[in-house]
Amino acid sequence: MTPHHTAGRTGTRQEQLPRDPETGRIQPDDRTIRRAVAASAIGNATEWFDYGVYAVSVVYITQNFFPGEYGTVLALSTFAFSFLVRPLGGLFWGPLGDRLGRKRILALTILLMAGATFCIGLLPTVEAIGIAAPVLLILLRAVQGFSTGGEYGGAATFMAEYAPDRKRGRLGSFLEFGTLAGFALGSLIVLLGEVTVGTEAMGEWGWRIPFLIAGPLGLVGLYLRSRLADSPVFQELEESGHTEASAGSALKDLLTRYWRPMLTMTGLVIALNVVNYTLLSYMPTYLEGQVGMENQTVLTIMFVAQFAMMLVIPFAGALSDRVGRKPMWYASLIGLLVLAIPMYMLMSNGFWWALLGFAVLGLLYIPQLATISATFPAMFPTQVRYAGFAITYNVATAVFGGTAPLANEALIDATGNPLVPAFYMMAACVVGLVAVWFMKETVGASLRGTEIPETRPQDIVRART
Repeated sequence: MTPHHTAGRTGTRQEQLPRDPETGRIQPDDRTIRRAVAASAIGNATEWFDYGVYAVSVVYITQNFFPGEYGTVLALSTFAFSFLVRPLGGLFWGPLGDRLGRKRILALTILLMAGATFCIGLLPTVEAIGIAAPVLLILLRAVQGFSTGGEYGGAATFMAEYAPDRKRGRLGSFLEFGTLAGFALGSLIVLLGEVTVGTEAMGEWGWRIPFLIAGPLGLVGLYLRSRLADSPVFQELEESGHTEASAGSALKDLLTRYWRPMLTMTGLVIALNVVNYTLLSYMPTYLEGQVGMENQTVLTIMFVAQFAMMLVIPFAGALSDRVGRKPMWYASLIGLLVLAIPMYMLMSNGFWWALLGFAVLGLLYIPQLATISATFPAMFPTQVRYAGFAITYNVATAVFGGTAPLANEALIDATGNPLVPAFYMMAACVVGLVAVWFMKETVGASLRGTEIPETRPQDIVRART
């Protein structure tokens, strides 16, 4: 690592947080921590609101931008394309976040992300301007992917570095509460649109409304973030003079010294996001195309199940602060491995069975989802944390996550087997189990300093008392 002396510079560019009089460490009060949690969560909700809206609006996106025999495949390919751009965003924003601070980068990413989503709601259709319409849609999805490459890793890092060590699981789970809130809000708005104005009107103009809502959501997130100082952990690193000399040196340091946690995290992200995008993004297309359900029925299932997951997630995060992150991941991955096929078979039997099957798989997924913000940032030291998270997460997500809906659809078409999504999830869970074996336990560990955090025996005792 090449340190760069920046001591004293923090106070000239941002508000100073209070310090513990005994230790001298920066220690934000409870009100500031709650504001940091809210600022991170609403940005994440904006990000996943876009993905949720797109997922439940595939039929309208197809109708307006990709009409024809292969329209659904092209619409899902456009969904996947934004994920291919995310690694570029991670490579760009991550090292900058470790060099300039979390807050500045998060302000830029939420503006780009919400702005691109808003602009999708303004696009002319293929009927109005021809091939230019899908081209513009793809370009805006690229902007979304590029900005998201810095948004998610930065928000998780920002929240984890604000949270007290003993409460990192519970507070970090609210970032994923925002994930589910974004998905659920997207499903709810499209459902309400169909109920109030009808499917025909939604296809003509109503599909635009959910995308336009992203604009105000992004402005609220920007306002909340602008009122916060940078994270205490980053401020202390900056004062000690151990930030990287440049974004390039941060990237070099990460790839040469921390490739092992990057490899471990890649395995975890493969499991996490294959399950995530198969359940939350591909499920509407699956239930309509393979099970034959009506769109409103599917939207109802998605909203009810996602809302139930939202209620559970803070409790799962708090539980991880007591039992550790690794037991939560093992329970989730083994449960999904065992029950994926039975639950997919159940979903083909009608509304209530589909709701039950989706809810069971969703609740089994919660122990992974609830602990992302506590687990992944703790895999890297402070000076490369943003870059390590953003690059690793987005590369793995691009290859195995965002492509999951398209891969599932293509494999079902090729094999004729409607259980393909279950097999796909099970294979990813096997990869995840191997990665968890190599993952270090970090419950209660401090994120401060320039070494990789790791739980000490006294941290476990403190976490369980």
